[in-house]
Amino acid sequence: MRFLFIPIILMSFSLSAHGVGVDKDRLQDPKLEAKAQQLMKQLRCLVCQNQSIVDSDAALAKDLRAIVREQVSAGKSEQKILEFMTERYGDWILLKPPFNVTTVFLWFGPVALLLIGGILVFRAARKMPPGGRPAPLTPAEEKRLDKIMGGRGKT
Repeated sequence: MRFLFIPIILMSFSLSAHGVGVDKDRLQDPKLEAKAQQLMKQLRCLVCQNQSIVDSDAALAKDLRAIVREQVSAGKSEQKILEFMTERYGDWILLKPPFNVTTVFLWFGPVALLLIGGILVFRAARKMPPGGRPAPLTPAEEKRLDKIMGGRGKT
């Protein structure tokens, strides 16, 4: 019985790690709130960076959620709200930025880095001698080494 007490206590501490702050100022109309929530899932928290503003409890994310709700209740379309946010904060605020000249590195950067890394590994592997051992010295190299070592090269 005592052994069950410890895991239960530990699990109760971990439950709060998955909690998301709930805003007090939700929209009264459930359809409009659902629309606002859908929009908020598309916007990045500028503080947390890899979370949507729905998942973030940062003060800026709360402000952004309030702006989205305000614009949804004003009757603005999803496109207009996203345009407003990108004009104000840039493409960075979108969790899925559009493909254009300024974001081309975001889309192809990881692939390019992976290709460059693969090429470097391939070239390094080609330069390695078979079996992973260096080739034996030629007689000319042995003479040069012996000269450098001052006759101490052979024992």
